[in-house]
Amino acid sequence: MNEHAVRSVETDVLRIAYVEHGPTDGWPVILSHGFPYDVHSYDEVASILARSGARVITPYTRGFGPTRFVSDDVMRSGQQAARGRDIVQLADALGLERPILGGFDWGGNASCVAAALWPERIGGLVSYAGYDVIDVGQQRHPVAPSLERVLWYQHLFQTERGRECLREHRRELCRMLWGEWSPGWQFDEATFAQSAVAFENPDFVEVVIHCYRSVFGLEAGDPALQPLEDHLAQKPTVKVPTVTIDGATDPLKPGGTAEHARMFVGLHEHRVVDAGHNLPQQAPQPFADAVFKVRDWFLLEGHADDELGQRERFACNQRRRASPQ
Repeated sequence: MNEHAVRSVETDVLRIAYVEHGPTDGWPVILSHGFPYDVHSYDEVASILARSGARVITPYTRGFGPTRFVSDDVMRSGQQAARGRDIVQLADALGLERPILGGFDWGGNASCVAAALWPERIGGLVSYAGYDVIDVGQQRHPVAPSLERVLWYQHLFQTERGRECLREHRRELCRMLWGEWSPGWQFDEATFAQSAVAFENPDFVEVVIHCYRSVFGLEAGDPALQPLEDHLAQKPTVKVPTVTIDGATDPLKPGGTAEHARMFVGLHEHRVVDAGHNLPQQAPQPFADAVFKVRDWFLLEGHADDELGQRERFACNQRRRASPQ
């Protein structure tokens, strides 16, 4: 695999590291990874999109890879409002106008948060899986015992024993999650090792632990972000064009998320793909196809008026005529 150069931009709290694919004047896409993954989850997706003229940005989320907090005084928060705001601030720092967002796991959560809170700044959304804004109040209550067993790591992380386990055995623990969550994906050890480097970030443990304690409502978030968390608690709908995806073999989402459709009040389509949790890396073409679908909707709504947008609208109409009805 050819490695792309890692670049960075600075916001008020982070120096966000990212990898860029495609032409600098291409239509903008931001693809956000989850835990315990990194930007390599999108290598193939980004290549597919870049070949179709997209400028694809794959950032390392806070606590991963070369991304760093700008000060020791900044709270090492992993809460959803912080990660959603990071995406919007990244887009602003790079001058991206209404990018399409795509994400899974933490990245799906953060992308949903950004689209729900700042719809005027987002062009569209590809969300794995479903409406992924976390209901912190509901998280205080149990789910079926079979799913609680799958979520063992979240329970472990509520304890100081869990913090120590993650700090001392991060690679082994994360390797277990890769295997458990994508049971049909035959990745090799080199693939995991390539991403596991990102877990050596000095803030990895603190951000991960805070994320899972905050979503259980057991640890406070950044007070400055409380108004955003209050808004998210109201379960705001997503207005931007959206394709949601489920992985048919993902044990974290038994039964899928098709019932989330009511939370998407703009153009929306739900798809099921034969893959596990790390769907972009296991099944890159279906994920890329979902981005193309959202882009088509965005263009058909007339959001791109320049010459590039006119060419893409033509290409979008050609794709529609070529697609089975």
